[in-house]
Amino acid sequence: MAHIELDDTVPGLPSLLRFRPETAGPLTALAEALLRGPSPLERGERELIAAYVSELNGCRFCASSHGACAAVQLPGGMSLVEAVHADLAAAPVSGRLRTLLGIAAAVQRGGREVGDPHIAAARGAGATDVEIHDTVLIAAAFCMYNRYVDGLATGVPSDPAAYARMAERITAHGYGAAR
Repeated sequence: MAHIELDDTVPGLPSLLRFRPETAGPLTALAEALLRGPSPLERGERELIAAYVSELNGCRFCASSHGACAAVQLPGGMSLVEAVHADLAAAPVSGRLRTLLGIAAAVQRGGREVGDPHIAAARGAGATDVEIHDTVLIAAAFCMYNRYVDGLATGVPSDPAAYARMAERITAHGYGAAR
């Protein structure tokens, strides 16, 4: 049960966006810019970064919803997402994406955890400065989103298929459609 009075029929972040419309616009715009706006990273890669950080933070709603969004946009689908969550080192992703996910994991532990070896590895794997920047910003933002969702104990869907439906809507229409 949520710590504040939310619509129990709306899970996760969307329930908070409806509760406080004044903050919904900026939070939704940030997600839209980070995950769907211009970037050298593919949308699916950005969703995977968000899902991975959310998994590391133990945020069920965000890990599942962004995992579903990544799955519909990346070859390998949900199997790939699950492999990254289970063991990044063994997951079938490119070296570039693996190093970026490593940077995201460092950000999840704390911003100062990102060090020169992370950046050198990413650059060595072909990551650009913009890709490194976007990875750090997505990881930092999802630490905030995760803490917002879990800090108010929002609900999670009882039906796992709900995440696939959310992913279809979001990938087709954007984050404004998720509210």
